[in-house]
Amino acid sequence: MTRKSPVTSAAPPASAARAPMSTRTFNAIALVVLIVFAVIWLIPSLFALKTSLTDNGVAALGAREILKNWNPTVHSFASLLGGSDIWNWYLASGITSVLTTILTVVFASMAAFSLSRLTFRGSNVVLTMILLGIMIPAQVLIVPIFQELNAIGLLNTYWSVIFPQVPAVIAVFIFKQFFDGIPKDFEEAARIDGASVWKVYTRVVMPLSRPVIAAVTVLTFVGVWNNLLLPLYVLSNPGLMTIPVGLATTQGSYGLRYADIQAGALLAALPLIIIYLIFQRQIVEGVAGSGLKG
Repeated sequence: MTRKSPVTSAAPPASAARAPMSTRTFNAIALVVLIVFAVIWLIPSLFALKTSLTDNGVAALGAREILKNWNPTVHSFASLLGGSDIWNWYLASGITSVLTTILTVVFASMAAFSLSRLTFRGSNVVLTMILLGIMIPAQVLIVPIFQELNAIGLLNTYWSVIFPQVPAVIAVFIFKQFFDGIPKDFEEAARIDGASVWKVYTRVVMPLSRPVIAAVTVLTFVGVWNNLLLPLYVLSNPGLMTIPVGLATTQGSYGLRYADIQAGALLAALPLIIIYLIFQRQIVEGVAGSGLKG
């Protein structure tokens, strides 16, 4: 039996000594993977930017000619901003996206609060039915939605774009998961002080839910802004067209004018990029707190 010297006894185990090396290796691998995915994402984006800064005649010749050409021009951006209805598209997309987001956050949080904090008969059945809604593709519902909007006279209005998108099942699920993680001590203290259910919702739960509110707000705004199918079916007035519908009509009229098409796509995505850069921390915190981690 060998005896350990004081120096040997004080030394950390071999596995513990190798732990920092394994951590560094993992971090290095993770960094390489992130760089690879960043490059994969950036290459199409940079090519789209290069195409938008190329003359339409050169862009029609193909990718090789686009990459060879180094005479950038902003003609496509100037023609879109000055000679098209893109400002009306921006206004329509802004109105529908903002109003839909506000209504979605309000009603989804209220539904999630009732499922998370209130006890009533059939709550599990209601939650199951709501979750089943995630499995139904939006394309399947477009015809019934069209018929309902036509029956109540809302076709060709902003409300025909807003109302069908307010019942967001995924927003209810995200809010409920976050509310389930809030300690009930705050709620019980408020009830002892005589707070009603409404005050608990508005004064206790919602102020603690700012990260998930920000996440749902941004995700809903982006989804409504990018929605093409619903506005395409329910809007026929060119003055009410949203950005995706306007770009679709632009592509049809421009034909092979790829530079104009790419410029329009970049202009449509610019507000979303700015919003994401501003609220990226809130999005990560809200989704992580809702239990939707990978």
